[in-house]
Amino acid sequence: MSLEQNQSSQLGSTRAWFIWLFAALAFGYAFFHRVAPSVMVDDLMAEFAISGAVLGTLSALYFYPYVLMQVPLGALIDRLGVRALLSAALLIGGIGSVLFALAQSIEIAYLGRILIGIGSAVGFLSSLALAGKWFPPHRFAFLAGLVMFFGMTSGIVASGPLAIFVETYGWRAAMWSLGGFSILLAILVLIFVRNAPEEAPQQDEIKPPKETWKAMWQGLGRAASTLEVWKVAIVASTMSGPMLTLGGLWGTPYLISSYGLEKTDAAFLLSLLLLGWAFGAPFAGWLSDRIRQRKKIILAGSLIGTLSVGAIVFLPLPPLWITVGLLILIGMSGAAMTVTFALVREVTPTNISSSVTGIVNSLTVASGAILQPAVGYALDRLWDGTTNNGARVYSVQDFHSGFILIFVACLLGLLVCLSLKDSPFSRNA
Repeated sequence: MSLEQNQSSQLGSTRAWFIWLFAALAFGYAFFHRVAPSVMVDDLMAEFAISGAVLGTLSALYFYPYVLMQVPLGALIDRLGVRALLSAALLIGGIGSVLFALAQSIEIAYLGRILIGIGSAVGFLSSLALAGKWFPPHRFAFLAGLVMFFGMTSGIVASGPLAIFVETYGWRAAMWSLGGFSILLAILVLIFVRNAPEEAPQQDEIKPPKETWKAMWQGLGRAASTLEVWKVAIVASTMSGPMLTLGGLWGTPYLISSYGLEKTDAAFLLSLLLLGWAFGAPFAGWLSDRIRQRKKIILAGSLIGTLSVGAIVFLPLPPLWITVGLLILIGMSGAAMTVTFALVREVTPTNISSSVTGIVNSLTVASGAILQPAVGYALDRLWDGTTNNGARVYSVQDFHSGFILIFVACLLGLLVCLSLKDSPFSRNA
């Protein structure tokens, strides 16, 4: 059997799914860390005696290295492959988790959170790269949605179940457990993952020549100089921003303040936002592939998300079930941003696909890095001085005022979405 025939026969095979699963699990681990601070708000504020703005910064330090690394990582994956980069990143993330668990000062916690962000940066791009190498092209949008399902499922576990774990064993035990999982996964990736179908496993180990680095930077330059890439990235970031800001940090304390819920109950209800995203992402990808439309799916998601955030911010406080329904809508509509990864790959050259994906993903995650501390700063400015066991307590009005920042971001994304070019995939439908 020729090399091309062997490669073709492995596309979408059981082995392909097995290899892709490791990257999906790595993204699940990464997303767990994004959401975990939302159920540790009181614990961390009391432990380190910090304000909402500082807590927002601590949480957002995950995002800063994550964002900065996306663009070069996309180019590196194009040239070096997934296996080595993903296993090294998971090891770094595990070390960061252990350091965070040991932290006795906010500065050490900062360092641990930064290392966690570095370690989490490779998972999503790796899953997309392996999807592109190990599966037929028409399955890509669905796989992009499916990996989001893994992420959101992990986010759900990082909400209610993690809240129970933290109350029972403490936040430090939770971080120790995450560190051990990450280090174990790093070892498994090194053993089992291969960058692409090949006739001989040894081919996966061949290091690229020096010319590859020049090509990498050239590809990165082409990706960064394409206006359409940045437009898609802005839309993706504003669609994911509400989920990262509400689901990742401020949603749980908002529900506690608004409806007088216990932390575990609020965390479980907030996890429904992530559940909406978990099912919305693969559905949006499947529907996009099925009806051969990209822009229309993205535009619909952006519009529904903007209206849902606006309803929470500007309408009088509704019954709890309506607020939960709006949170689910925010999750389901925001999940349509996964289609942006298919769109941007189809309007750019294939040899820079991971580079453009890295740019889009960097801005997607940047929305959390910007909005989490920005909302925290707004809450601190509005805070009336009330505390509970050393943690600041914010009113419903404080939260609604702070969440205006999320609404403005959504509205900006909706306006940019109207100007996006559609892909040949859609035009040929």
